Amino acid sequence: METNKYLNDITEIKNMMNRSSRFLSLSGLSGILAGVYCLIGAWLAYQTIYTDSNNVGSYKNLVLTEDAMKRLFAIAFIVILFSLLTGIILSIKKAKKENEKIWDASSKRLIINFAIPLATGGFFILFLIEKEIYGYVAPLTLIFYGLACVNASKYTLGDVRYLGITLIIIGLASSYFIAYGLFFWALGFGICHIFYGSMMYFKYEKN
Repeated sequence: METNKYLNDITEIKNMMNRSSRFLSLSGLSGILAGVYCLIGAWLAYQTIYTDSNNVGSYKNLVLTEDAMKRLFAIAFIVILFSLLTGIILSIKKAKKENEKIWDASSKRLIINFAIPLATGGFFILFLIEKEIYGYVAPLTLIFYGLACVNASKYTLGDVRYLGITLIIIGLASSYFIAYGLFFWALGFGICHIFYGSMMYFKYEKN
C-alpha cells in the first residue's frame, strides 16, 4: 500500500511539472479541422491556377495573372484565419474542461518558439513571390512550418514534433518534385494535419 501511495505521489508530481512546463491544452480536433480547411484551400488553389487561360498545366512555365494572385492570397488568408480561430476556440474549450489556464508561461513560450521560424519563413517566401519565383513557395511553407512545429514541440504535446519532422520531409520531397508542389502542400498541410490531429484527439481527448 505504501509503495502504491509513493508511486501515485510521484506520478502526480510528474504531471504537475509537465503541466507547468508544457501547454497541454492543444486540441487534436483543431488539427483535424485545419487539415480539412487546407484540403479545401488546395482544391480552390488548383482551380485558380490551372483553369487560368494563361496556364496549360505546365508548372515550370507557370505565369499567374494579377487576379489569380489575389485569389490565391485570399484563399491562403481564409484558410489560415479559420485554422487559427478553430485552434484558439477549441484549445480554450479544452483548457476550461481540464481547469487549466489558456494563457500562461508555457503558452507564451510555445507561441514565441513557434513564431520565430514561421515568421522567418514567411518573409523569405514573400520575397520569392515578389520576384515571381513561385516554384519553391509550397516546399518552403512546408519546411518552415515543420521547423516551427519541431521548435515549439518541447513546450506542448510531443506528437507535434513528429508532425513537424514529417512536414519537413514532405517539404524536401516537394522541392525535388517541383512540378507537384500543390499536391505535396495538400498532403502535408491537409492529410498530415488530419492524421496527427486524429491521433492526438484519440490519445489525449477521447474519453
